[in-house]
Amino acid sequence: MKDESGKMRDNGHRSSVNGRFALVNGRIVLPDEITQGKAVVIERDKIVAVTDVGALGAEIEKIDVGGRYITPGLIDIHTHGALGHTFNEPTADAFATICVENARRGVTSLVATLATAPIPDLVACLNFARAWMRAPRAGSRVLGTHLESPYISLAQKGALDPGNIRMPDDGSVDALLEHSDVIKIFALAPELPGALPLVEKLARLGIVPAAGHSSAKDDDVLAAMRVGLRHVTHIWSAMSSTIREGPWRKPGLLETALTYDGLTVEMICDNKHLPPTLLKLGYKCIGAERLCVISDAMNGAGLPEGSRFKMGALEYDVRDGVGMMLDRSAFAGSTTLLNEMIPILTNVVGVPIPQAIRMLTRTPARVIGVDARVGSIAPHKDADLAIFNDAWRAWRVMIGGAWIHTEDRIQKAEG
Repeated sequence: MKDESGKMRDNGHRSSVNGRFALVNGRIVLPDEITQGKAVVIERDKIVAVTDVGALGAEIEKIDVGGRYITPGLIDIHTHGALGHTFNEPTADAFATICVENARRGVTSLVATLATAPIPDLVACLNFARAWMRAPRAGSRVLGTHLESPYISLAQKGALDPGNIRMPDDGSVDALLEHSDVIKIFALAPELPGALPLVEKLARLGIVPAAGHSSAKDDDVLAAMRVGLRHVTHIWSAMSSTIREGPWRKPGLLETALTYDGLTVEMICDNKHLPPTLLKLGYKCIGAERLCVISDAMNGAGLPEGSRFKMGALEYDVRDGVGMMLDRSAFAGSTTLLNEMIPILTNVVGVPIPQAIRMLTRTPARVIGVDARVGSIAPHKDADLAIFNDAWRAWRVMIGGAWIHTEDRIQKAEG
């Protein structure tokens, strides 16, 4: 339940009056394996152990999860919205709607992603995000913002409004960087004038500089890597690939992302943006340690086929299970949220479950520097967990040791 501002009321159900309990009879997804016959022990807001069920004392409360998967809470570091709202709307209704829907899907943390917009509008969104993050809220935790900045290539704008595109050296970035405390990822085209000094400044501020919506050649990307670039947004989407200049082949951002270990990479795994062969190639080249699965969900996520939605001045629709520009010239974000991408990874791409979950949890946590707290099931980490059935529908979702989503009554185990 939430009040009108979207704040969490004190109704998150903790399973034990003394704050210590154990999840049993589950398939626990660890970074490299699935283990059974063990328990995840939680005390207050932390995981304290993964131990044999037989080692649990009779006094500890045991919750039987019915053989379901127990995973770390999913982490989406690139998501714009859901159910008709985006994070470009600086309102409690928009943020709460998106966060509650994501939590219902097993996403316990997210990075609120802002699409290119006029600078004053982006500043208003950053101000709102800062205020939102200061208090407990309903739904997924917002860990910061991901800014798909105005400093992008016109040729690689994708579905972003070309009217908002700017140059990194035009002086406008200072207004955005006054909110560096809430910006986790800052995406830009590294080939633009003034991009390299901006990448260097972002890295000094502790913001992840990312290449995206870019026409860069590999030399541009490598130069940016030398001053701090370390992340690439939605591979194959809105990025350069190999071209010829006379007889010379010039690799683009795509080939650089596939090749260099110093870059972490995002991939949209909705089976729409990328066909299976490209999904397989991305996983084969990049691997679970560098590859983050993202939703890139827009406000069309969760809406029925044919629904129309807007981002700024542009209008899009949901068509064939994905967001589309009305002229069908480009996709307009995914309509698939993160949990729905797991069966695509396992059944279509052929990724083992532990590696698939790692790309939705530990790897994105490491990208934004929060992997000491979240992203895997291990002692001393936050008790942010999701319990999924075999279809990867969330049966229970927990943040900080409190159930924030339950499909039915919690079953306590005997003994």
